[in-house]
Amino acid sequence: MIGVVGGGLAGLAAAYRLREAGREVRVFEAGDEIGGLARSYETAGDPIEAFYHHLSRAEETILELADGLGVKVEWRVGRTATYADGVVHPLDTPWQILAYPRLSTIDKLHLAALVSEIDVRFDGMVPRVERYGDLEEYDDVPAERFLRERTTDRVYENFWAPLLEAKFGSRAGEVSAAWLLGRVRFRGERDLLRGEILGYPDGGIGVLVDALIDAVGRETIETGARVTCLSPGDAVESLTVERGGKRERHEVDGVIIAAMPSVLESLTGYECGIEFQGTICSVVSAEQSLTDTYWLNLADETPFGLFVEHTNFIPPERYGGEHLYYLASYVQNPDEELWGLSNREVERRWLRGVADLFPEFDPESTNWVRTARNPQTAPIYDLGYLDRVVPYDLAEEVADGVYYAGMASRAQYPERSLNGAIEAGFACADRILGH
Repeated sequence: MIGVVGGGLAGLAAAYRLREAGREVRVFEAGDEIGGLARSYETAGDPIEAFYHHLSRAEETILELADGLGVKVEWRVGRTATYADGVVHPLDTPWQILAYPRLSTIDKLHLAALVSEIDVRFDGMVPRVERYGDLEEYDDVPAERFLRERTTDRVYENFWAPLLEAKFGSRAGEVSAAWLLGRVRFRGERDLLRGEILGYPDGGIGVLVDALIDAVGRETIETGARVTCLSPGDAVESLTVERGGKRERHEVDGVIIAAMPSVLESLTGYECGIEFQGTICSVVSAEQSLTDTYWLNLADETPFGLFVEHTNFIPPERYGGEHLYYLASYVQNPDEELWGLSNREVERRWLRGVADLFPEFDPESTNWVRTARNPQTAPIYDLGYLDRVVPYDLAEEVADGVYYAGMASRAQYPERSLNGAIEAGFACADRILGH
Protein backbone atom coordinates (compact mmCIF):
# COMPACT_ATOMS: atom_id res chain seq x y z
CA MET A 1 0.00 0.00 0.00
CA ILE A 2 1.17 3.54 -0.79
CA GLY A 3 0.32 6.15 1.83
CA VAL A 4 -0.42 9.68 0.65
CA VAL A 5 -0.10 12.46 3.23
CA GLY A 6 -2.43 15.31 2.27
CA GLY A 7 -5.79 15.45 0.52
CA GLY A 8 -5.22 18.48 -1.70
CA LEU A 9 -4.98 18.31 -5.48
CA ALA A 10 -1.39 16.99 -5.46
CA GLY A 11 -2.27 14.14 -3.10
CA LEU A 12 -5.43 13.27 -5.02
CA ALA A 13 -3.55 13.36 -8.33
CA ALA A 14 -0.88 11.00 -7.00
CA ALA A 15 -3.50 8.63 -5.64
CA TYR A 16 -5.41 8.74 -8.94
CA ARG A 17 -2.32 7.87 -10.98
CA LEU A 18 -1.46 4.98 -8.69
CA ARG A 19 -5.00 3.65 -8.61
CA GLU A 20 -5.15 3.79 -12.41
CA ALA A 21 -2.07 1.55 -12.42
CA GLY A 22 -3.73 -0.92 -10.04
CA ARG A 23 -1.81 0.03 -6.89
CA GLU A 24 -3.41 0.08 -3.45
CA VAL A 25 -3.51 3.60 -2.02
CA ARG A 26 -4.75 5.34 1.10
CA VAL A 27 -4.95 9.14 1.44
CA PHE A 28 -4.62 10.67 4.91
CA GLU A 29 -5.91 14.24 5.31
CA ALA A 30 -5.39 15.93 8.68
CA GLY A 31 -8.29 18.35 8.20
CA ASP A 32 -11.98 17.72 7.82
CA GLU A 33 -12.18 18.78 4.16
CA ILE A 34 -10.68 17.44 0.96
CA GLY A 35 -9.30 19.74 -1.71
CA GLY A 36 -6.90 21.98 0.20
CA LEU A 37 -6.78 25.46 -1.31
CA ALA A 38 -9.38 24.35 -3.90
CA ARG A 39 -12.18 23.90 -1.34
CA SER A 40 -15.47 25.72 -1.99
CA TYR A 41 -18.37 27.57 -0.36
CA GLU A 42 -22.04 27.05 -1.14
CA THR A 43 -23.97 29.85 -2.89
CA ALA A 44 -27.53 30.18 -4.19
CA GLY A 45 -26.29 28.29 -7.26
CA ASP A 46 -22.91 26.72 -8.07
CA PRO A 47 -20.28 26.51 -5.34
CA ILE A 48 -17.53 29.17 -5.31
CA GLU A 49 -13.90 28.53 -4.32
CA ALA A 50 -12.63 29.97 -1.06
CA PHE A 51 -9.52 31.14 -2.93
CA TYR A 52 -9.81 32.43 -6.52
CA HIS A 53 -8.79 30.13 -9.39
CA HIS A 54 -8.82 29.95 -13.16
CA LEU A 55 -6.95 27.98 -15.83
CA SER A 56 -4.95 28.83 -18.93
CA ARG A 57 -4.33 26.89 -22.14
CA ALA A 58 -0.70 26.43 -21.08
CA GLU A 59 -1.79 24.22 -18.17
CA GLU A 60 -2.00 21.10 -20.29
CA THR A 61 -1.73 18.49 -17.52
CA ILE A 62 -4.78 19.60 -15.55
CA LEU A 63 -6.75 20.13 -18.76
CA GLU A 64 -5.99 16.58 -19.90
CA LEU A 65 -6.96 15.27 -16.47
CA ALA A 66 -10.25 17.18 -16.53
CA ASP A 67 -11.03 15.80 -19.97
CA GLY A 68 -10.23 12.27 -18.84
CA LEU A 69 -12.53 12.65 -15.85
CA GLY A 70 -15.35 14.02 -17.97
CA VAL A 71 -15.14 17.53 -16.52
CA LYS A 72 -16.02 20.23 -19.04
CA VAL A 73 -13.80 23.33 -19.04
CA GLU A 74 -15.36 26.52 -20.39
CA TRP A 75 -13.23 29.20 -22.05
CA ARG A 76 -14.22 32.77 -21.41
CA VAL A 77 -12.78 36.26 -21.63
CA GLY A 78 -11.24 37.38 -18.34
CA ARG A 79 -11.17 41.14 -18.66
CA THR A 80 -8.31 42.94 -16.90
CA ALA A 81 -7.96 46.52 -15.73
CA THR A 82 -5.91 48.68 -13.38
CA TYR A 83 -7.41 51.06 -10.83
CA ALA A 84 -5.18 54.14 -10.88
CA ASP A 85 -5.81 57.72 -9.79
CA GLY A 86 -9.39 56.86 -8.90
CA VAL A 87 -10.25 55.48 -12.34
CA VAL A 88 -10.66 51.93 -13.68
CA HIS A 89 -8.47 51.67 -16.79
CA PRO A 90 -9.28 48.63 -18.98
CA LEU A 91 -6.11 46.96 -20.33
CA ASP A 92 -7.44 44.24 -22.62
CA THR A 93 -7.08 45.58 -26.15
CA PRO A 94 -4.14 47.40 -27.81
CA TRP A 95 -6.04 50.69 -27.93
CA GLN A 96 -6.97 50.45 -24.24
CA ILE A 97 -3.33 49.85 -23.36
CA LEU A 98 -2.28 52.80 -25.52
CA ALA A 99 -4.76 54.99 -23.61
CA TYR A 100 -3.31 54.11 -20.17
CA PRO A 101 -2.18 57.51 -18.84
CA ARG A 102 0.66 56.41 -16.57
CA LEU A 103 2.89 55.22 -19.44
CA SER A 104 4.25 56.94 -22.53
CA THR A 105 4.10 55.36 -25.98
CA ILE A 106 7.72 54.23 -25.65
CA ASP A 107 6.95 52.72 -22.26
CA LYS A 108 4.02 50.80 -23.74
CA LEU A 109 6.14 49.44 -26.57
CA HIS A 110 8.64 48.13 -24.03
CA LEU A 111 5.82 46.63 -21.97
CA ALA A 112 4.29 45.01 -25.05
CA ALA A 113 7.64 43.45 -25.95
CA LEU A 114 8.05 42.02 -22.47
CA VAL A 115 4.60 40.45 -22.27
CA SER A 116 5.25 38.98 -25.73
CA GLU A 117 8.47 37.45 -24.28
CA ILE A 118 10.63 39.51 -26.62
CA ASP A 119 13.92 40.89 -25.31
CA VAL A 120 14.73 44.17 -27.08
CA ARG A 121 18.09 45.77 -26.30
CA PHE A 122 20.36 48.11 -28.19
CA ASP A 123 23.96 47.49 -29.23
CA GLY A 124 24.85 51.11 -29.90
CA MET A 125 22.13 52.30 -32.28
CA VAL A 126 21.30 48.80 -33.52
CA PRO A 127 18.40 46.98 -31.81
CA ARG A 128 18.96 43.35 -30.82
CA VAL A 129 15.74 41.35 -30.68
CA GLU A 130 15.66 37.90 -29.04
CA ARG A 131 13.07 35.73 -27.30
CA TYR A 132 13.42 34.91 -23.65
CA GLY A 133 14.43 31.27 -23.32
CA ASP A 134 15.11 29.15 -20.25
CA LEU A 135 13.57 30.88 -17.23
CA GLU A 136 16.12 29.26 -14.92
CA GLU A 137 18.71 31.68 -16.29
CA TYR A 138 16.90 34.46 -14.42
CA ASP A 139 16.62 32.70 -11.06
CA ASP A 140 19.36 34.89 -9.56
CA VAL A 141 18.28 38.13 -11.27
CA PRO A 142 16.17 40.54 -9.19
CA ALA A 143 12.86 41.33 -10.90
CA GLU A 144 13.25 45.07 -10.28
CA ARG A 145 16.70 45.24 -11.85
CA PHE A 146 15.52 43.11 -14.77
CA LEU A 147 12.49 45.32 -15.41
CA ARG A 148 14.41 48.58 -15.19
CA GLU A 149 17.06 47.26 -17.60
CA ARG A 150 14.73 45.53 -20.09
CA THR A 151 11.88 48.06 -20.09
CA THR A 152 11.91 51.55 -18.51
CA ASP A 153 11.80 53.03 -15.04
CA ARG A 154 8.22 54.21 -15.65
CA VAL A 155 7.11 50.73 -16.71
CA TYR A 156 8.53 49.34 -13.49
CA GLU A 157 7.23 52.06 -11.18
CA ASN A 158 3.77 52.53 -12.70
CA PHE A 159 2.91 49.03 -13.87
CA TRP A 160 4.96 46.24 -12.32
CA ALA A 161 5.86 47.63 -8.89
CA PRO A 162 2.21 47.79 -7.69
CA LEU A 163 1.68 44.20 -8.88
CA LEU A 164 4.83 42.93 -7.17
CA GLU A 165 3.94 44.74 -3.95
CA ALA A 166 0.39 43.37 -4.01
CA LYS A 167 1.74 39.85 -4.47
CA PHE A 168 4.83 39.89 -2.24
CA GLY A 169 4.44 42.92 0.01
CA SER A 170 7.61 43.72 1.95
CA ARG A 171 9.44 40.93 0.09
CA ALA A 172 8.80 42.33 -3.41
CA GLY A 173 12.41 43.50 -3.77
CA GLU A 174 13.68 39.94 -3.29
CA VAL A 175 11.64 38.32 -6.08
CA SER A 176 13.47 36.90 -9.10
CA ALA A 177 12.91 37.72 -12.75
CA ALA A 178 12.25 34.00 -13.30
CA TRP A 179 8.96 34.32 -11.40
CA LEU A 180 8.02 37.42 -13.38
CA LEU A 181 8.72 35.81 -16.77
CA GLY A 182 6.97 32.64 -15.65
CA ARG A 183 3.89 34.66 -14.80
CA VAL A 184 3.99 36.19 -18.28
CA ARG A 185 4.60 32.87 -20.02
CA PHE A 186 1.78 30.97 -18.37
CA ARG A 187 -0.91 33.58 -18.77
CA GLY A 188 -3.97 32.79 -20.85
CA GLU A 189 -4.04 33.19 -24.60
CA ARG A 190 -5.07 36.67 -25.72
CA ASP A 191 -7.75 37.73 -28.16
CA LEU A 192 -6.63 41.11 -29.53
CA LEU A 193 -10.22 42.33 -29.81
CA ARG A 194 -11.51 41.08 -26.46
CA GLY A 195 -8.73 40.24 -24.01
CA GLU A 196 -7.35 37.24 -22.14
CA ILE A 197 -9.00 33.84 -22.62
CA LEU A 198 -9.17 31.82 -19.40
CA GLY A 199 -10.66 28.48 -18.47
CA TYR A 200 -12.98 27.41 -15.66
CA PRO A 201 -14.66 24.05 -15.03
CA ASP A 202 -18.41 24.07 -15.61
CA GLY A 203 -19.75 24.16 -12.04
CA GLY A 204 -16.48 25.28 -10.46
CA ILE A 205 -13.13 23.84 -9.43
CA GLY A 206 -15.01 21.73 -6.88
CA VAL A 207 -16.44 19.67 -9.75
CA LEU A 208 -12.90 18.63 -10.68
CA VAL A 209 -12.06 17.89 -7.04
CA ASP A 210 -15.19 15.74 -6.67
CA ALA A 211 -14.39 13.88 -9.91
CA LEU A 212 -10.90 13.14 -8.62
CA ILE A 213 -12.28 11.93 -5.29
CA ASP A 214 -14.71 9.62 -7.07
CA ALA A 215 -11.94 8.27 -9.31
CA VAL A 216 -9.63 7.65 -6.35
CA GLY A 217 -12.46 6.12 -4.32
CA ARG A 218 -13.96 7.85 -1.31
CA GLU A 219 -13.38 4.71 0.73
CA THR A 220 -9.61 5.18 0.31
CA ILE A 221 -9.58 8.74 1.72
CA GLU A 222 -9.52 9.39 5.45
CA THR A 223 -10.17 12.86 6.88
CA GLY A 224 -9.29 13.98 10.39
CA ALA A 225 -6.32 11.62 10.05
CA ARG A 226 -3.01 13.26 10.90
CA VAL A 227 0.13 11.33 10.02
CA THR A 228 2.47 11.85 12.96
CA CYS A 229 5.52 9.76 12.12
CA LEU A 230 7.15 7.42 9.62
CA SER A 231 9.09 4.31 10.51
CA PRO A 232 12.80 5.04 10.97
CA GLY A 233 15.53 3.40 8.94
CA ASP A 234 16.88 3.26 5.41
CA ALA A 235 13.47 2.46 3.92
CA VAL A 236 10.00 3.53 5.03
CA GLU A 237 7.89 0.56 6.12
CA SER A 238 5.02 2.12 8.07
CA LEU A 239 3.34 5.32 9.08
CA THR A 240 1.40 6.27 12.20
CA VAL A 241 -1.90 8.14 12.06
CA GLU A 242 -3.71 9.98 14.86
CA ARG A 243 -7.48 10.04 14.50
CA GLY A 244 -10.12 10.67 17.12
CA GLY A 245 -7.56 10.52 19.91
CA LYS A 246 -6.33 7.10 18.80
CA ARG A 247 -3.18 6.02 17.00
CA GLU A 248 -3.11 3.60 14.09
CA ARG A 249 -0.11 2.04 12.41
CA HIS A 250 -0.27 1.27 8.69
CA GLU A 251 2.30 -0.78 6.81
CA VAL A 252 3.31 0.89 3.55
CA ASP A 253 5.53 0.27 0.54
CA GLY A 254 6.06 3.99 0.10
CA VAL A 255 4.83 7.40 1.22
CA ILE A 256 4.06 10.50 -0.84
CA ILE A 257 4.04 13.66 1.25
CA ALA A 258 1.71 16.03 -0.61
CA ALA A 259 1.72 18.78 1.98
CA MET A 260 3.70 21.84 3.00
CA PRO A 261 7.44 21.54 3.73
CA SER A 262 6.71 21.98 7.44
CA VAL A 263 4.89 18.63 7.37
CA LEU A 264 7.79 17.06 5.51
CA GLU A 265 10.21 18.38 8.11
CA SER A 266 8.11 17.19 11.06
CA LEU A 267 7.90 13.67 9.60
CA THR A 268 11.43 13.27 8.23
CA GLY A 269 13.65 16.06 9.53
CA TYR A 270 14.24 17.32 5.98
CA GLU A 271 14.68 21.09 6.13
CA CYS A 272 13.43 23.13 3.20
CA GLY A 273 14.87 26.61 2.78
CA ILE A 274 11.91 27.97 0.83
CA GLU A 275 9.88 30.63 2.62
CA PHE A 276 6.13 30.99 2.25
CA GLN A 277 3.56 33.72 2.63
CA GLY A 278 -0.01 33.50 3.80
CA THR A 279 -3.25 34.77 2.31
CA ILE A 280 -6.44 36.25 3.67
CA CYS A 281 -9.21 36.02 1.09
CA SER A 282 -12.83 37.12 1.38
CA VAL A 283 -15.70 36.25 -0.94
CA VAL A 284 -18.40 38.93 -0.96
CA SER A 285 -21.93 38.32 -2.25
CA ALA A 286 -23.74 41.49 -3.28
CA GLU A 287 -26.72 42.62 -5.33
CA GLN A 288 -24.74 44.85 -7.67
CA SER A 289 -21.85 44.70 -10.11
CA LEU A 290 -19.14 47.30 -9.53
CA THR A 291 -17.03 47.01 -12.69
CA ASP A 292 -16.98 45.47 -16.16
CA THR A 293 -13.73 43.75 -15.22
CA TYR A 294 -12.81 40.33 -13.89
CA TRP A 295 -9.30 41.02 -12.60
CA LEU A 296 -8.66 44.50 -11.21
CA ASN A 297 -5.08 45.38 -10.33
CA LEU A 298 -4.76 48.17 -7.79
CA ALA A 299 -2.22 50.93 -8.36
CA ASP A 300 -3.82 53.21 -5.73
CA GLU A 301 -3.45 52.54 -2.02
CA THR A 302 -6.16 50.19 -0.73
CA PRO A 303 -6.58 48.02 2.39
CA PHE A 304 -6.48 44.85 0.24
CA GLY A 305 -4.13 43.82 -2.54
CA LEU A 306 -6.54 42.53 -5.16
CA PHE A 307 -10.13 42.95 -6.31
CA VAL A 308 -11.58 40.18 -8.49
CA GLU A 309 -15.20 40.41 -9.66
CA HIS A 310 -15.75 36.74 -10.32
CA THR A 311 -19.21 37.18 -11.81
CA ASN A 312 -17.76 39.26 -14.62
CA PHE A 313 -16.03 36.02 -15.63
CA ILE A 314 -18.66 33.41 -14.77
CA PRO A 315 -22.14 35.01 -15.02
CA PRO A 316 -24.12 35.69 -11.84
CA GLU A 317 -26.96 33.46 -13.08
CA ARG A 318 -24.73 30.51 -12.19
CA TYR A 319 -24.88 31.66 -8.56
CA GLY A 320 -28.57 32.36 -8.24
CA GLY A 321 -28.14 35.95 -9.38
CA GLU A 322 -25.54 36.80 -6.73
CA HIS A 323 -22.64 39.09 -7.71
CA LEU A 324 -19.46 37.66 -6.21
CA TYR A 325 -16.22 39.55 -5.51
CA TYR A 326 -12.90 38.34 -4.14
CA LEU A 327 -10.88 40.64 -1.89
CA ALA A 328 -7.46 39.33 -0.96
CA SER A 329 -4.10 40.23 0.55
CA TYR A 330 -0.89 38.27 0.94
CA VAL A 331 0.78 38.33 4.33
CA GLN A 332 4.55 37.87 4.54
CA ASN A 333 4.83 37.81 8.32
CA PRO A 334 2.30 36.57 10.92
CA ASP A 335 3.24 39.59 13.04
CA GLU A 336 1.62 41.92 10.50
CA GLU A 337 -1.41 43.80 11.82
CA LEU A 338 -3.75 42.37 9.17
CA TRP A 339 -3.05 38.78 10.20
CA GLY A 340 -3.81 39.63 13.81
CA LEU A 341 -7.30 40.94 13.02
CA SER A 342 -10.32 38.69 13.32
CA ASN A 343 -12.11 37.73 10.12
CA ARG A 344 -14.95 40.08 11.01
CA GLU A 345 -12.52 42.96 11.55
CA VAL A 346 -10.87 42.23 8.19
CA GLU A 347 -14.26 42.16 6.47
CA ARG A 348 -15.38 45.49 7.93
CA ARG A 349 -12.12 47.16 6.93
CA TRP A 350 -12.18 45.72 3.43
CA LEU A 351 -15.83 46.55 2.75
CA ARG A 352 -15.11 50.17 3.70
CA GLY A 353 -12.20 49.99 1.27
CA VAL A 354 -14.51 48.82 -1.52
CA ALA A 355 -16.80 51.77 -0.78
CA ASP A 356 -13.81 54.13 -1.03
CA LEU A 357 -13.02 52.74 -4.49
CA PHE A 358 -16.65 52.60 -5.62
CA PRO A 359 -18.83 55.17 -3.81
CA GLU A 360 -22.00 53.54 -5.15
CA PHE A 361 -21.22 50.45 -3.05
CA ASP A 362 -23.03 50.17 0.29
CA PRO A 363 -21.22 47.80 2.71
CA GLU A 364 -24.55 47.15 4.45
CA SER A 365 -26.09 45.84 1.22
CA THR A 366 -24.02 42.64 1.02
CA ASN A 367 -25.78 39.28 1.19
CA TRP A 368 -22.90 37.55 2.93
CA VAL A 369 -19.13 37.59 3.35
CA ARG A 370 -16.96 34.55 3.99
CA THR A 371 -13.28 34.79 4.78
CA ALA A 372 -10.60 32.13 4.56
CA ARG A 373 -7.00 32.37 5.63
CA ASN A 374 -4.01 30.11 5.32
CA PRO A 375 -0.51 30.86 6.65
CA GLN A 376 1.23 29.10 3.73
CA THR A 377 -0.49 29.60 0.40
CA ALA A 378 2.38 30.59 -1.89
CA PRO A 379 6.16 30.46 -1.98
CA ILE A 380 8.21 33.63 -2.02
CA TYR A 381 10.11 33.22 -5.26
CA ASP A 382 13.28 34.94 -4.13
CA LEU A 383 16.75 34.76 -5.64
CA GLY A 384 18.29 31.28 -5.86
CA TYR A 385 14.92 29.62 -5.32
CA LEU A 386 15.74 26.63 -7.52
CA ASP A 387 18.59 25.58 -5.24
CA ARG A 388 16.04 24.99 -2.47
CA VAL A 389 13.39 23.04 -4.40
CA VAL A 390 12.56 19.72 -2.71
CA PRO A 391 13.27 16.62 -4.90
CA TYR A 392 10.36 14.34 -5.77
CA ASP A 393 12.31 11.24 -4.70
CA LEU A 394 13.91 11.65 -1.27
CA ALA A 395 15.65 8.27 -1.16
CA GLU A 396 19.09 9.86 -0.81
CA GLU A 397 18.06 12.66 1.53
CA VAL A 398 15.64 10.79 3.82
CA ALA A 399 14.88 7.13 3.13
CA ASP A 400 13.95 4.84 0.30
CA GLY A 401 10.24 5.06 -0.47
CA VAL A 402 9.72 8.68 0.61
CA TYR A 403 8.48 11.12 -2.05
CA TYR A 404 7.46 14.79 -1.98
CA ALA A 405 4.67 16.40 -4.02
CA GLY A 406 3.98 19.56 -2.02
CA MET A 407 4.19 23.22 -3.01
CA ALA A 408 7.99 23.31 -2.71
CA SER A 409 8.36 20.81 -5.56
CA ARG A 410 9.81 21.53 -9.02
CA ALA A 411 6.38 21.53 -10.68
CA GLN A 412 5.45 24.67 -8.73
CA TYR A 413 8.25 26.72 -10.26
CA PRO A 414 8.40 29.48 -11.37
CA GLU A 415 4.81 30.03 -10.18
CA ARG A 416 2.39 27.96 -8.14
CA SER A 417 -0.74 26.68 -9.85
CA LEU A 418 -3.39 23.98 -9.77
CA ASN A 419 -1.61 22.50 -12.78
CA GLY A 420 1.63 22.36 -10.81
CA ALA A 421 -0.12 20.43 -8.04
CA ILE A 422 -1.34 17.82 -10.52
CA GLU A 423 2.09 17.58 -12.15
CA ALA A 424 3.80 17.11 -8.79
CA GLY A 425 1.40 14.34 -7.78
CA PHE A 426 1.84 12.58 -11.11
CA ALA A 427 5.64 12.93 -10.93
CA CYS A 428 5.83 11.12 -7.58
CA ALA A 429 3.41 8.41 -8.66
CA ASP A 430 5.36 7.83 -11.87
CA ARG A 431 8.57 7.37 -9.92
CA ILE A 432 6.90 4.75 -7.75
CA LEU A 433 5.60 3.01 -10.86
CA GLY A 434 9.03 3.11 -12.46
CA HIS A 435 7.98 5.35 -15.36
